Amino acid sequence: MIRWRKGEVVRIRREWPGAMELDVAVPGEDGPPGGPCRALAYPSLVGRPEPGDEVLLNTTALAMGLGTGGYAMVVAVPNRLPEDPQGPGHLVKARYTPLQATVLGADEQDSPHHETLREADSVDGMPVVVADLHSALAPILCGLYADAGHEVRVAYVMLDGGALPAWFSMSAAALRERGWLAGTVTVGQAFGGDVEAVTTHTGLLAARHVLGADVAIVAQGPGNLGSGTRWGFSGVSAGEAVNAASVLLGRPVAALRVSEGDRRERHYGVSHHSLTAYGRVALARARVPVPMLPGEFGERVRDQAESLAVRHELVPVGVDGLHEALRASPVRLSTMGRGLEEDLAYFLASAAAGRLAASLLS
Repeated sequence: MIRWRKGEVVRIRREWPGAMELDVAVPGEDGPPGGPCRALAYPSLVGRPEPGDEVLLNTTALAMGLGTGGYAMVVAVPNRLPEDPQGPGHLVKARYTPLQATVLGADEQDSPHHETLREADSVDGMPVVVADLHSALAPILCGLYADAGHEVRVAYVMLDGGALPAWFSMSAAALRERGWLAGTVTVGQAFGGDVEAVTTHTGLLAARHVLGADVAIVAQGPGNLGSGTRWGFSGVSAGEAVNAASVLLGRPVAALRVSEGDRRERHYGVSHHSLTAYGRVALARARVPVPMLPGEFGERVRDQAESLAVRHELVPVGVDGLHEALRASPVRLSTMGRGLEEDLAYFLASAAAGRLAASLLS
């Protein structure tokens, strides 16, 4: 069920590439007591809202109290429509939705990269770090750069299991601005990256041959979906990404989702998302970095990871120095509402994956 409301833009709170955060006055129950609601607009889709504009909102996520997606979403600025887009591009994403977007795909015929990608069939042994959650992106980079240095070019290949617009991610935009990412490739129904691609496979090929990446990090956009069942979670795509990396002659690194802060049994230690995605969905062999965490919790993680040894190579990775590297992150580290010190094990496990990827470059 979709909830629709009209409101008036009160002010622009902040902006980052591709997105605007607004305060919007909404009559009725959707406006929080004592003030306007927080809304998000993508100017490339709906135009640029200004204070005083009437906007049409989808308030579904706001009404549901979602964490990552807890915004009212601007659907239209009815009195001032955006200009029609100009230029090439025949690749439609978010297909057959009211806000479907036409983009220029790197792999389509009108692209200057079409000839490069038309017969491309290998990423030339490029390390490909695969993770379940978007929140792993920054800590993986922290671990990678701590060992390999910042001259390494890294591309983020964003899957479509979470947010579809890459613009939603403030962290990806900041990492791009700081030079920590050479670019973002949006694949499947996801869009808004520096490069667009049809599939995970062409996304990896574009990361290598268009962006010139030495390493690719593959994860869904912000806001994963889970149902508490063995197979009903969007992160199964991590296993499929391992297969894609392998068939393209890359070197997949399967980052474990580990948590000491999440007390749900299915996510405590090594999440069942990792055990299912890598243990059942990934048919190709990957290197699995097992962080050498201390104490009984570290033993639990190692014991749980052991079930993946049937199919993958378990690689013990020390975590010395990674806490300091994580503290130096240029973006705020957060997963499921928990910061660095609230779930250190999660971030150390992600950074360990980056450390392992760095070792494959030498």
